[in-house]
Amino acid sequence: QVQLVESGGGLVQAGGSLRLSCVASGIIFNRNAMGWYRQAPGKQRELVARITSDYGTNYADSVKGRFTISRDNVKNTVYLQMDSLKPEDTAVYYCNVPVVVRGTKIYDYWGQGTQVTVSS
Repeated sequence: QVQLVESGGGLVQAGGSLRLSCVASGIIFNRNAMGWYRQAPGKQRELVARITSDYGTNYADSVKGRFTISRDNVKNTVYLQMDSLKPEDTAVYYCNVPVVVRGTKIYDYWGQGTQVTVSS
C-alpha cells in the first residue's frame, strides 16, 4: 500500500525558514515524479513545486527563488526547503505522487498534510 508521511511544519516568523519532508513507501520511488501542494483556508489546493524522476523541477511563480524541492532516492524522501517565508505562505502543505498510465494521470496519492504558519 502506498503511504506518504509528511513532517517539518510549524510556526515561524516572516523571513524565517522551514524544511518539509515526505517519506514514501509502497512505490518505486525513483520512477515517479513528486510534488508539493498547499491549501490555505478558503482557497483551492495549488501546486507549489514538482520534481521529476530525472530531477527536473518546476515552481509556482509565487515561490520561485525562495523554495527548493529535492529528492533522496536512497531514503525514499522528497524535501521542500522554504526560505524567506511570507505570511501568504501560510497553508497546509501536502506531498503528492501522481500515477500516470500511457501519458495520462489516473490517480493521485496524498500525504496527510503538515501545517505551516508564518506570522508577521
